[in-house]
Amino acid sequence: MTITVYDLCGANDLRFSPNCWRTRLALAHKGLEAAFEPWHFTEKERIAFSGGKTVPVLVDGEHTVRDSWEIATYLEDAYPEKPSLFGGDAGRAVTGFINAWCDSHLHPGVIRCVLPEIYDRLDEIDRPYFKESRERRFGVPLDDFRAKKADHVAALGQTLTPLRTILKAEDWIAGDAPAYADYLVFAAFQWARLVSPEDLLQADDPIHAWRERMLDLFDGLARGFDAAT
Repeated sequence: MTITVYDLCGANDLRFSPNCWRTRLALAHKGLEAAFEPWHFTEKERIAFSGGKTVPVLVDGEHTVRDSWEIATYLEDAYPEKPSLFGGDAGRAVTGFINAWCDSHLHPGVIRCVLPEIYDRLDEIDRPYFKESRERRFGVPLDDFRAKKADHVAALGQTLTPLRTILKAEDWIAGDAPAYADYLVFAAFQWARLVSPEDLLQADDPIHAWRERMLDLFDGLARGFDAAT
C-alpha cells in the first residue's frame, strides 16, 4: 500500500515547508515510495482525521502519524530492515536534541529572514490567513521583516556558529554518512532556498559546501526543486 504524505503547497505547486522536507528526506533515506498530496494552510478540514491542523501528516495503511519527528520515529520503528535514520538509540537521543535546536533556534532565525517572501509565494487563497496569523504571532507587519532583513540575516549567522564549527571538521552532521540529523538542519536551508532569491550563506561558509552535498543526495532529489529567482 502506498504511503501518503500531506505536504504544504504554495503557488505553482511550490513545496517549501521545512517540516515536510524532513519527512520527504526521511522517506528517501529509507527507500520508501510515497505520494505527496498538496495541502494549503486554509484546508485544515482535509487533515482533521489526523487530530491536528498542521502538516506533514503521513498515512501508511492503518497508521496515521503527524509531526515530522513522530513520523521519523515511526518510520524507524516500522521499517527496521531499511537504513537507519538515527544509527541506534544513542543516535536517536542526540538527533532529538538537534530536532529541538532546529525548532527553537534555527527555524525562528530563518523565518525572520524569509517571512515576506513566503507570503509572496503562496496561493491567493492562503495569503490573508498567513498574513494575519504571522503578524499576530510576531507582533509586527510583514513589511517590517523586509526592512530589517539584513539585521535578521546577521543574527542568523550568529545562530549558525555551532553548526559551522561542526562542518569545518566533518562532512556530515550525523558522522560518517548523512542521516536524519542532517535532514533536520538541511530542511531549513531548503525552505529558504525555495522561497528567497537571496542566499543566506556565503560561498566560503562550510555550511554552504555541506548544503551543496545535501542537494546532491538521492540523485539530486532536493536540487530537482528549483531555487527561487
